[in-house]
Amino acid sequence: MIPYDHETIITNGVRLHVVQAGPTDGPLTILLHGFPEFWYGWRKQIDALAARGLRVWAPDQRGYNLSEKPSGIDAYNLDALAADVIGLIDAAGKDTAYLGGHDWGAAVAWWTACKYPDRIAKLVILNVPHHNVFRKTVMTDPQQRLKSWYMGFFQIPFVPELIIRRGDTRAFTQALTGTSRRGTFTPEDLFEYRRAWRQPGAITAMLNWYRAVVQRAPAQNPDPRLKMPTRILWGKKDRFLKWEMAQASLELCDQGDVFYFDDATHWVQHEEPERVNQLIGDFLAPG
Repeated sequence: MIPYDHETIITNGVRLHVVQAGPTDGPLTILLHGFPEFWYGWRKQIDALAARGLRVWAPDQRGYNLSEKPSGIDAYNLDALAADVIGLIDAAGKDTAYLGGHDWGAAVAWWTACKYPDRIAKLVILNVPHHNVFRKTVMTDPQQRLKSWYMGFFQIPFVPELIIRRGDTRAFTQALTGTSRRGTFTPEDLFEYRRAWRQPGAITAMLNWYRAVVQRAPAQNPDPRLKMPTRILWGKKDRFLKWEMAQASLELCDQGDVFYFDDATHWVQHEEPERVNQLIGDFLAPG
């Protein structure tokens, strides 16, 4: 068992709780979780990647678990989320980092790599398409719009929070257990997630990510092409996102590849940890 350090790092004006593991002189590797997770969503990857010589940082992103939860929708726009990542790289005293993301973390990773291409040495994406691809697909594909129905529901003020709180976060539990392979999330895992969801202000902050992407979209999009080496991993039984968007995203990468998991869902790193760890480790720390 590799020891973890739990640190609080101030970046871009917010305090983020960051779990750190691996040799301090290893290549900085930042792993960004998605919704409705927290750093714990990478629990099956941290040890394996640290053992490959990588210095792994897995933050609770702003609004989640033990990290600061600034008020208002503006605080969760993509530019702010990407600036948090760059602030972590600066706090580590590094010029560049490897960056990985799943779900919302992948959306932030795509945006960060496009906006700050000189700061991201390699990019790993799990089950979320490039922002340009998603935008085009959701506008033109009725099936994808149906899959993304919850994004519209989350735009309603107060009501989603009320439903989630009255149900004691059962809606978040269902988002995990109802869309993953049976047994993927254990009772012990769900206990940890519920503890994170019950942090004061967490539910509204988590939903504000969805509100910001619709209501506070950045005024200017960065160059959509990615020049750094990029690896995409995709579970094809994703209930939220069409797998065909992975190939369309790959076409925006100058140096990229994609690996499909035929029997995995949106929660690919939980369901297929050994293969995911090997593919990420071989990509980031070959040899």
